[in-house]
Amino acid sequence: MMHSPSARWLFNPIAILLIVCGFSPCFTRAELLDDIASLHGVDAIPDDAIAHHDCPGAVLYVGSHDRAVYRKAYGHRALQPETVDMTTDTVFDLASLSKPIGCSTAIMILADRGKLAVADKVAKFLPSFGNRGKEAITIEQLLLHRGGLIPDNPMSDFNGGGAAGLAAIFNSTPQWEPGTRFAYSDVGFIVLGEVVKAVDGRSLDRFAKEEIFDPLGMIDTGYNPPATSRPRTAPTEKRGGEWMLGTVHDPRAFALGGVAGHAGLFSTADDLARFCRMILHGGSLDGKRILSEAMVKEWTHTRTLPDGTAGRTYGFDSDTGYSQPRGERFERGTTFGHTGFTGTSLWIDPKNECFVILLTNAVHPDGKGDVRALRRKVSTFVAEKLLGTVENNRSK
Repeated sequence: MMHSPSARWLFNPIAILLIVCGFSPCFTRAELLDDIASLHGVDAIPDDAIAHHDCPGAVLYVGSHDRAVYRKAYGHRALQPETVDMTTDTVFDLASLSKPIGCSTAIMILADRGKLAVADKVAKFLPSFGNRGKEAITIEQLLLHRGGLIPDNPMSDFNGGGAAGLAAIFNSTPQWEPGTRFAYSDVGFIVLGEVVKAVDGRSLDRFAKEEIFDPLGMIDTGYNPPATSRPRTAPTEKRGGEWMLGTVHDPRAFALGGVAGHAGLFSTADDLARFCRMILHGGSLDGKRILSEAMVKEWTHTRTLPDGTAGRTYGFDSDTGYSQPRGERFERGTTFGHTGFTGTSLWIDPKNECFVILLTNAVHPDGKGDVRALRRKVSTFVAEKLLGTVENNRSK
């Protein structure tokens, strides 16, 4: 006789134990999982990527309906100068995951408090930015990567230090008419990081710690992590003959002292899971609210160009060429996430209350790793286990 997902759950020994101990099961779409063991088949995907030298190791965290349904480490945290096994509490250089988790969250908190509006011109807060065709660029345009700014300014701009690099950005000319084109821009988020400082008075790292990470209990998340976390930190590449271990990989963020809107954050899978849960809870976690529910909806709503392309939220990717972590099963347009150059990624499905975090240090040891296929395969596998295989609902 066929049993419903709810009935199968009741026949699970773990479920029986939970009921005996006083826990009542809450049945949801995630019950398509017979039990957590159903996800064990995903292990072959990172194992294969590691065997093909796409990355030295990985940490996978799958959350569903406020539960950690899968959490596992694979391969090695370091290959050089010595081999070190990967662990689930490894601290990673998040690279561009810093954009949504640090910078855009800070911008939305300030918007929630009425300190700014996304429709505001950047020059309202950074007057020296308002020149050479940048006078009308808005915060919203930078959040959506439509500000017309160059993706990355020359590293030579930073030869005189971080202040010189910022001055060069502020004196730059847009490459495209603002608001007309999607062009993923680190420079745009560097500017947004400066907006946070100008509006609030605190630097981005201090604001993020006090208003985001500390309230959410993200104990291993921050810019310029302390030396005490280095034994758990995944190295990236060498800079000046020394391994980057707890120092930011991104050269512009490094030139800016390790704190920038586009890069600089370090974190763990457990901490990122708390961040994802905050979003799924509409801006709060464990009684600590950092954003109103209305602002979370505004923040995570997908917006496109008039032709329907370049789907982004105010800080997250939704439907662009960077959407590998969506895989082939998570819905286009209602789910969102981000990637980081070092090999990090996350993807969130608010409708089905689940998320996938995949952290690697693919740039270790020689910068030749590539985890784009790994992200896609893992998310597809996980989503089909959580949500079921729906052939006629695949994203193409």
